[in-house]
Amino acid sequence: MKWMRFRVRTNEESEDIIVSYLQDIGLEGAQIEDNAPLSTADKEQMFIDAPELEPDKINTELTGGAAYLNFFLEIDDDNMLTIELPNDNGEYVKIKKTPEEVQSEMKEKLDELRSFSDIGDGTISVDVTEDIDWINNWKQYFHKFYIDDILVIPSWEKETDTDKEKAEMVLHIDPGTAFGTGMHETTQLCIRMLKKYVTPETELLDVGTGSGVLSILALMFGAKHAMGTDLDKCAVPAVKENMENNGISPDKFDMLIGNIIDDKEVQDKVGYDKYDIVVANILANVLVPLTPVILNQLKKGGIYITSGIINTKEEEVKKAHLDAGLEILEIHHQGDWVSITSRKN
Repeated sequence: MKWMRFRVRTNEESEDIIVSYLQDIGLEGAQIEDNAPLSTADKEQMFIDAPELEPDKINTELTGGAAYLNFFLEIDDDNMLTIELPNDNGEYVKIKKTPEEVQSEMKEKLDELRSFSDIGDGTISVDVTEDIDWINNWKQYFHKFYIDDILVIPSWEKETDTDKEKAEMVLHIDPGTAFGTGMHETTQLCIRMLKKYVTPETELLDVGTGSGVLSILALMFGAKHAMGTDLDKCAVPAVKENMENNGISPDKFDMLIGNIIDDKEVQDKVGYDKYDIVVANILANVLVPLTPVILNQLKKGGIYITSGIINTKEEEVKKAHLDAGLEILEIHHQGDWVSITSRKN
């Protein structure tokens, strides 16, 4: 199997916003190369003992704050690339494009960004690479870390005595290649809101549940029951494994595959006027059509937690909440990302 790599040269400050903008044209799963030094907090959270990089280990090409974002697309026998994009209903559809079309769309998005943000060089290079061991290579980059007083740890690492003293709660998570770990700012924003609003009577709906991080933590915070939906069938075994790793009883969580935005059967199975909390950590262009629909699932007085919102899309998602008649309770920022929490009155 061969992959086409689109490599963007930028700066460290622009990594998140470029990744978000290029998601709009179907590029996801960026591999980031930079030379950003580890902060004291990074070293403490990831338990890395690296006060200095040895000179011979520094990639001199990346010094001076430069960074590279690598996006990989599989090449078929006709030299075409397959990209998945959401339609007007938020449902993902596969589209075939030539490498030249993808590169041209990337350039347009980068030029748009350049009009209001310093993205550095912004050049795009394209090459072909052989099959990569995606299944295992990512493990070298995922280490245990903290979200406030919650320790997130993969199965291939062990808790230390320091962990046991510091952590109020431990989340065992093996995300696989397709889903998140809780490390991203958007997930952490959701987690803090769940911790604030979950009660022992909470019925939770987790839209775009992925690896189940948010549902699992909500149940660990004391929620009564969780329902997860996702478009990707791979979410089912990922969630099942992570539930088992955290000792969550199967009767505490139900899972549905399908698009809740426009699939009436999924909406019926999820249920109406049923949920105390709905959480959705998805891209802004999916949150906008989702928001008016999700009112039907929320109880009166129910809490709607949204994230996955790059700061340039904040007003767009905020408007969707207000247009749906929701009362905005809290807006929080972390890095370039935003969470908006509202209530159905």
